[in-house]
Amino acid sequence: MNKRIWGWMAFDWASQPYYTLGLTFIFGPYFALVAASVFMSQGLADEAARAQAQSTWAFGQTVAGLFIAVTAPFLGVFADNTGRKRPWILGFSALYVIGAWSLWWLTPDGADLMLILVMFYVGFIAAESALNFINAYLPSLGTEKEVGRISGSGASFGYWGGLISLFIMLFLFAEGTETGKTMLGIDPIFGLDAGAREGTRAVGPFMAVWYILFMIPFFMWVKDDPQVTSSKVRMTKVLGDLRATLQSVVRRKSLGAFLLGGMFYRDALNALYAFGGVYAALVLGWGIEELGPFGVISVIAAAVFTYVGGRFDARVGPKPVIIFCILMLLIVCIIVVGMSREQLFGVPLAAGSNLPDIIFFTCGTVIGGAGGALYAASRSMMVRHTDPERPTEAFGLFALSGKATAFLAPLLIGVFTAMTGNVQLGFLPVIFLFLLGLLVLNWVDKDGDRSEWSASS
Repeated sequence: MNKRIWGWMAFDWASQPYYTLGLTFIFGPYFALVAASVFMSQGLADEAARAQAQSTWAFGQTVAGLFIAVTAPFLGVFADNTGRKRPWILGFSALYVIGAWSLWWLTPDGADLMLILVMFYVGFIAAESALNFINAYLPSLGTEKEVGRISGSGASFGYWGGLISLFIMLFLFAEGTETGKTMLGIDPIFGLDAGAREGTRAVGPFMAVWYILFMIPFFMWVKDDPQVTSSKVRMTKVLGDLRATLQSVVRRKSLGAFLLGGMFYRDALNALYAFGGVYAALVLGWGIEELGPFGVISVIAAAVFTYVGGRFDARVGPKPVIIFCILMLLIVCIIVVGMSREQLFGVPLAAGSNLPDIIFFTCGTVIGGAGGALYAASRSMMVRHTDPERPTEAFGLFALSGKATAFLAPLLIGVFTAMTGNVQLGFLPVIFLFLLGLLVLNWVDKDGDRSEWSASS
């Protein structure tokens, strides 16, 4: 691979810790435990407080998803009209670093709980928005056959970065709630106070420094095309192009079905990422001692199966890969809804049984592997529906598809959790969203519709 492809893949490596460490395995569970403690101190019973903590995390993701959905298509059209993507990536990178660093200030007493929740999702919005512009480079990195392999390799590369960052956090920083030691059996490095959870809170500055360091190859090797770069663009043209693009989606049956189906199944996948660690902490009572190995297994599975999925994509195309991954994730969701520490699909478990732990470890492997391959294959499928001359606009639509209903899964999880007072039943909407996505994929052409672009536009 040439340096431009390695530079493009550097973003996945640099940004993945926000998802691996921030959203899923370190900060997300820590936030849930701190929030539950705060709500209990306000008078809620234990289970109600845990349900409220999950609802709070869900509604934060809801607002972030809505913001991304509204802004992504507009930013994509604007970037394509100016030909400039790097300045946007630089700006969102700054917000990413600010949002990540701020996580340090979530103390165990939860004094700034809601402010830190806002700052976490500022960084999350920045990561997702930058990703839209990064994805827009993908069609220019290879042929249609090569794009599936490049997409899978890039996502896999990112997961390996997430894995290494997770090892560093688990071995050197994140302390166990009972022992105060890291998984190496040592105190958090740099004299961090385990009692104040400073090792866990260091995840924010760590993610910020990691991102700054590993984005250097991107800015060195990935350049905008100076022949299509302009500093001036009329807003009326941006709005007109955006309107024409949205209208074209209605005429393009395969693209419309893919965006609609992706709207559902990617929303469900993001919910699994966002709430997997929260579920483990609130339902199974896992601490860092269990979440650490769970995260390692999940990320290794993601790295390996995303790479393998990219190879299958190159052979059979992205659509079969997408369908297989959704089916695997549906099985996981059904298990999550039917399992708790005390029972499995209504069958009581012996006190102290480790069966739920074994099952959820297996689920983590599936979530990581199928989720990673699903994301890479979806990105590849979007290339098959992309006008080569307007890639940022196309991936703005891709982002809209992934985020237009991004409020829906967290909102429904929050509502179901609040209504039932049960964390497991709160996952029921995720099953419905995966099924809807699978149904709509029936109308997606496995080869896309790039050849019909001229006729449709």
